[in-house]
Amino acid sequence: MTTYAPAEASEETGLSLDTLRYYERLGLFGPVERTSTGQRVYSEWDVAWVRLLVCLRNAGLGIADLQRFMGRMRDHTDGPAGLVELLEDHRTRLRGEVTKLNLALDVLDDKITYYGNQAAQKK
Repeated sequence: MTTYAPAEASEETGLSLDTLRYYERLGLFGPVERTSTGQRVYSEWDVAWVRLLVCLRNAGLGIADLQRFMGRMRDHTDGPAGLVELLEDHRTRLRGEVTKLNLALDVLDDKITYYGNQAAQKK
């Protein structure tokens, strides 16, 4: 199994070392193995999990959402249904935001066309 030094894990995930440690401290992944000198050694699983966290953060999940997600992953009391519900709720919110952004883009496109035509007529 491939392992990563902290700097390599940071490069692989796109997160700073401070953010990696912060996510670990919050319990979003880990615990991370350590060498005999105490240096963190990230496994392929750690790096893959952090990539998922980055994806979920990019999708707009906050730290509290990620903690709930991890809590549901760990406790297994409601099985995958709780995870599905959390992710579906967020997907619904994201789709609403995408709709708003698409409307805003349409308005901007209309204004660009309108003002572009105005500028072209003045030449």
